Amino acid sequence: MSEALLARIAGALERMSPPALEAPDFDAADAFVWHVAPDRLEPVGTVSRVPMRLLVGIDRARDLLLANTRQFARGLPANNALLWGARGMGKSSLVKAVHAEVVADAAPGEQRLKVVEIQREDLPSIPRLLGLLRASGQRFLLFCDDLSFSHDDEHYKSLKAVLEGGIEGRPENVLFYATSNRRHLMPRDMIENERSSAINPSEAVEEKVSLSDRFGLWLGFHPCSQDEYLEMVRGYCDAAGLSVEAERLRAEAIEWSATRGARSGRVAWQFFCDLAGREGVRV
Repeated sequence: MSEALLARIAGALERMSPPALEAPDFDAADAFVWHVAPDRLEPVGTVSRVPMRLLVGIDRARDLLLANTRQFARGLPANNALLWGARGMGKSSLVKAVHAEVVADAAPGEQRLKVVEIQREDLPSIPRLLGLLRASGQRFLLFCDDLSFSHDDEHYKSLKAVLEGGIEGRPENVLFYATSNRRHLMPRDMIENERSSAINPSEAVEEKVSLSDRFGLWLGFHPCSQDEYLEMVRGYCDAAGLSVEAERLRAEAIEWSATRGARSGRVAWQFFCDLAGREGVRV
């Protein structure tokens, strides 16, 4: 057998069974992104986040998630959290802001809480990621943004590994936070359709719907009022040092939300960016 053929066989075997993933230097950053093919954790030097003080109208969710995260960072029992509800109301922003707050609270020399972002389509790789994180002495928030499932989506089965951990149990040093526009992680019309067409309606969607029950902490986010929306706009302006006459700011902000057909933190930020650009203020 020729050396070239042996080399090709060896290469094929390595691709079929790649070497074990080495843990990165977790002290290099406080945030990481999980990628697959090949598996790797990439550090994030600067996280795109909004300061906690600018998150308006979600005080209860903020306080509960912050307390839960602080418990976990101190090595105390804490719950996996599902942040669900209206679009643009700061669900993912709150997760990142809470992480920053807890990191800032860490004493000098104390281990800092790490956050690892994972994409929904990479959920089947969670067992491999958990194996890597379990072996570390660090504590991790595993974060999945915009989590949802369709009727033929089997990814939810992989998520159970991090929510309940199977026979090994969930790693003590890993907590899972997810955001979703759907309380039960799947559309209501899909739930009703499966119930109406199933032989046993109560079992048709129980497995998927019950997945959300495995989150110990549910935090709901609802559309904001006009006053809350205007408070968000004013908060962004004050933080950037942008001075605009109050009546003009109110009128333009309301007009902007009317053209968008919605009021939310995201719409407030988009209006502020437009206003800052027109006023020549750098953000």
